[in-house]
Amino acid sequence: MKNVNFSNWLHVLLAVGLTTVVLTVQAQAVDVAAAEDLIKVNKCGKCHSVDKQKDGPSFKKTAAKYKGKSDGEAKLYVHLTTGPTIEIDGVKEEHTKVKAKDDAAIKNLARYVLSR
Repeated sequence: MKNVNFSNWLHVLLAVGLTTVVLTVQAQAVDVAAAEDLIKVNKCGKCHSVDKQKDGPSFKKTAAKYKGKSDGEAKLYVHLTTGPTIEIDGVKEEHTKVKAKDDAAIKNLARYVLSR
């Protein structure tokens, strides 16, 4: 029976683990410039800001609401794409649907909001 060099196996496992972490972080990285452009084009700043309450909640407040929840990004994505009924100063209205070239841009926007 061959001697197994556990040190070599440990190095291999460590390398695979670190590679997985790096790829996961890259996949979830936020393209800030693209998100801010989408916010500008869709006029989200009319009702929302990063840290101040306007007619809609700040991005910080939204991020705090979903902090630690594994489905936070998915729930925010649905909110951004379906136009749910919202209430502003006692008046109900449909939230504007975010318009983007593709779903990836909207998911990036959701990650941006959640990262604030």
